Amino acid sequence: MKLSLTLLAASVASVSAFSIAGPSTTTFSRSSVVLDASRKAQKRASRDIWLKKRGLISDDGAAAAVAEATAAAGLMTNENGLEYVKLVHPDSGATSDIYLYGGVVTSFKDGEGTEFIAVRPDAKTDGSKPISGGLSHCWPQFGPGEIQQHGFARNVNWTVKSMTDTSVELEMAPSDYTKEIWDKQFLCTFSVDLDADQLNTKMFVENKGEEAWDFQAALHSYFTVSSLENLEITGSFEGKDFLNKMVGDEGEMQTEDRSAITISEEYDRVYKGVNDPVLKDSGTGKDLAVVNTEGWEDTVLWNPYGDEGMGFNNFVCVESVKFDPVSLDGGASWSGVMSLKPSAAAAAAEE
Repeated sequence: MKLSLTLLAASVASVSAFSIAGPSTTTFSRSSVVLDASRKAQKRASRDIWLKKRGLISDDGAAAAVAEATAAAGLMTNENGLEYVKLVHPDSGATSDIYLYGGVVTSFKDGEGTEFIAVRPDAKTDGSKPISGGLSHCWPQFGPGEIQQHGFARNVNWTVKSMTDTSVELEMAPSDYTKEIWDKQFLCTFSVDLDADQLNTKMFVENKGEEAWDFQAALHSYFTVSSLENLEITGSFEGKDFLNKMVGDEGEMQTEDRSAITISEEYDRVYKGVNDPVLKDSGTGKDLAVVNTEGWEDTVLWNPYGDEGMGFNNFVCVESVKFDPVSLDGGASWSGVMSLKPSAAAAAAEE
């Protein structure tokens, strides 16, 4: 169904509001704890792989470093007692961290150690509120509406269904807490797979009951930038209508006349029908393609320009969104598939 301006405008409240605390009971037994030594091993692996690519270290040396880092993959616990899964790729040394609380990916580093996912400096990682950063889930609602802002998926514990050194599958099922908010028979599965040179995600939603229900979904994705002045975001933006939520009380529909988006003011914009953004950071010399291949049809750009406490100058939210409500009949399912593909910027690659 076509989303009306009224429904779009209903989401004017800032998509950054992370304030609802949920249950923080651990749902998977601890298997290992992150130690300073393991962090150093991962850094050494990234460094040695970088050296190997340039012929400055032997294959044996790089392999030993990667083996040492891979040994640190598994279920970890942060300094505040929250559990997360660390993935390490044995060939490239790329890594990713996925917290059980909120089912949120908080880190993706390539084999050279470049971090692409941001967590705000004001984020809480103790379970007291949703983590402000990462690839945060907005489900079964995006923005304000009948239930709490952005739904509840980001402030409940997901369970580990399966995991390896390079993949994890998390699951969220109804609980007493979720039933008080939204009493539907659902099952959500979030899969993260770490390839040598990219990160792949899949959100899979199932209606386990007989009655149909509607939902919205989004990955409220925070990405690192060296500085906003170094950033431009390309994609199929030019000529597209978008809702600029920063204008008036209910926002204003406008038409994008740029092929590359730059940010020099506070942003909260909904681009319907755009799902191919590429972040180009001249400061790092790297691009990041957000490849939405299934389910995610729209893009939201958000940045609290000028807010030093949030660290506005070092991140941008480029969100993968399904804005039009999805209606799922009993027994039906929906998938949202998104990959992050880093690459050297064209200018850097030519040098």
